[in-house]
Amino acid sequence: MNENKMERNSDNMKPLISIIILNYNAGNLLIDCVSSIQKSVYTNYEIILIDNISKDNSHKKCKEKFPIIKLIENKENLGYCEGNNVGLRIAKGEFIVVLNPDTIVDSNWLDELLKAYQNNGEGLYQPKFLATSDNSMLLSTGQMIQLFGFGYSRSKGDKDEKLFEKIEQIDYASGTCLFTSKEILKKIGLFDPFLFAFHDDLELCWRAALNKIKSFYVPKSIVYHPVEGTSFKWSPLKFKLMERNRKYCLLTLYDRSTFFKMLPALIMVDIAVFFFYLSKGLIKMKILADIEIIKNIKTINKKYSENQKIKNISDKEIIYLFKNEVNVPGWVVNNKINSLFNNFLKIISKITKNIL
Repeated sequence: MNENKMERNSDNMKPLISIIILNYNAGNLLIDCVSSIQKSVYTNYEIILIDNISKDNSHKKCKEKFPIIKLIENKENLGYCEGNNVGLRIAKGEFIVVLNPDTIVDSNWLDELLKAYQNNGEGLYQPKFLATSDNSMLLSTGQMIQLFGFGYSRSKGDKDEKLFEKIEQIDYASGTCLFTSKEILKKIGLFDPFLFAFHDDLELCWRAALNKIKSFYVPKSIVYHPVEGTSFKWSPLKFKLMERNRKYCLLTLYDRSTFFKMLPALIMVDIAVFFFYLSKGLIKMKILADIEIIKNIKTINKKYSENQKIKNISDKEIIYLFKNEVNVPGWVVNNKINSLFNNFLKIISKITKNIL
């Protein structure tokens, strides 16, 4: 048996990894993404490309260039959550990666993620994210959850000075590149379609945490990503979905007793968020987000009941890991406003944790 044949047989003995890429008008970035995947050292994978009715024909061009990929064209824009779920349901791999179409992956990305899973056990894993335009800029060394449901990327905008170079537990793994097993998704379920987009990865990993399944950051796995994603950027719709989905997570993942103990603090935070949206000229988005929460209270109560059935950890244990502040770079929120808001959050979070 020659060396090439032995290598191929060795690769086939490794577990199959299904890579789900959800596309929406990603243009040439999609082709660049798939090209980088094909340079991976790990070769036993399948690529499932799901398209949310792109108008730029990027999905068709990609299929033409890479006939080996499996292309599924949705008849409507199902959003990030249900769009990815379409691919997750047909994935054949023992392991799963959900990957954004505007990413470029390092050749060892898959090996490192799989190795981390095998060494640390079942969980949801994310790589280190660096900026495509500046490979020395960090975009995430792990995703963090603030007590009142805000999610943020640790180290976003910082220079990569190799401060976070060990595999460690984090609050949640980024949906930009999320690695896990099919077995775990059977236990916790897929992405929540109600969310459509944003806080989807936060909700999934928080839901996993209810079942004592942890999230991890893997620094040796490197993925490059634009400073802001291509689908929504900082649009009014994004602001609305982020606020609506933050409240949805609080109402479906915390125990009701915890939520009501937190209510005075949550009202104060809500007032602060109201004025923040007002300063951005987006008060309509804040109001719409709140209206949608009220309109969907039956859906929220149903999801809450489902989560209670799988929950085998107390809120106190989860809250212990949650942060008191939100760290975001200056291009997202003015540094002065961010500092004022964080000082407010720190005080109110510490008081609330003592009450809980």
